[in-house]
This record gives sequence, structure tokens and C-alpha cells, in this order.
Amino acid sequence: MLALLHTSPVHVPVFDALRDEGHPGLELRHFVAEELLERARATSPAAVADDVRARVREAVDGGARAVLCTCSTIGHIAEQAAARAGVPVLRVDRPMAGAAVAAGPRVVVLAALESTLRPTVELIEEEAGRAGQAVEVRTVWVEGAWERFEAGDTQGYVRRIAEAADAVTGADVIVLAQASMAPAERLTTATVPVLSSPRPGLAAGAAAAGGLR
Repeated sequence: MLALLHTSPVHVPVFDALRDEGHPGLELRHFVAEELLERARATSPAAVADDVRARVREAVDGGARAVLCTCSTIGHIAEQAAARAGVPVLRVDRPMAGAAVAAGPRVVVLAALESTLRPTVELIEEEAGRAGQAVEVRTVWVEGAWERFEAGDTQGYVRRIAEAADAVTGADVIVLAQASMAPAERLTTATVPVLSSPRPGLAAGAAAAGGLR
């Protein structure tokens, strides 16, 4: 069983559909804790570290063989919980970051939440260091997009992300920092690769849980 730690309930059907498509037979158990993102934005991701560890422990106690955190803002905090969890604890955006580094040195990160930008940049730079590659990472905060998401205007949110991706110049690859941004991949007309995290992140989680097919 793979446990998924979400900070929005919108991710539940997305990952269920990806499981059905690519990993049939893998059991997913979803833990939704919206307050973790709210508090991380209001203070800092480090402020929710104890609660993230508690959620991970709850998942492990419930039989999880691996835990996948789908929130980019607190993903690095979740990874740190692995030391005490006894099972792999992954962040959904790490495989995406590795793919971005492989795509080219000029990486542009799009995010609808400012709190996501720094963790994503640090992750890409970490993956670049592991690969022995030099990267130049630029960030774009898609102002006004998150308000649409919070208001339930998912289509407007995704269109705004796609428009921001289309406006990027001077990049080898564009990274959609938040899992909720993934549908913009289908709308953008960008001429460089546009990467999102749910599909490769779930594949990594499935492999860690022993459920890769």
C-alpha cells in the first residue's frame, strides 16, 4: 500500500486515475491535511514538521510501505520524516526535477503559490548537483492563479498557468511546480518541454512501495 499525503482534496481523483492507468492493483490510501499548507504559508514549512511526521507515522502504522507527499511546499519536510518512518518517504516533484535537469540548463519554474518557488528551486539545484550539471533556474509566480483555484475555478486556474507557460522565453524546459498545475500541460503551446509532477511522482512512489508494474 502506498499512502499519499495531500494538502488539497482535488488531488485524490487525479492520483486514483493515474493509478488505474499505470499501476493497476496498487492500493492507495489518501491523507488530506489542508491545514498543513495553510500553516506553512502563514509561518514556514519548518513550522509543520512535527505534524508532517505525525501524518507519516499514522500512514505507516496503517500499513503503508511508502509515503508520497504531493505538496511541493512541504515536500522537503516530508522527506526528512523518512529517518524515523522506517519506510521510504518521497516528494512528488523530485522525479520531475531530475527530468528538468536532464532537459537542459535553462530551467523556468512556474508556481501559483510563492511559497512553492524556493523549495522547487532548491530541489532542482540539488538534482543538478547530483547529476554534475550546471543549471540556471528562473522563477515565475503566476499572480492571481491561486485565487482562482481556491474559488473552485479549476478551468480558469489551468488556463492562467498555460498562458504563463506560453509567455516564457529563453528556457530549455518549463517546470510546473505544483501537482495541481499538471492539466496545463495539455493546454500550453510552449515549444519546449513542460513538466509536471503527478505521473512520474506516482511511478516513483509505486516503485518504493513495491507496486511498480
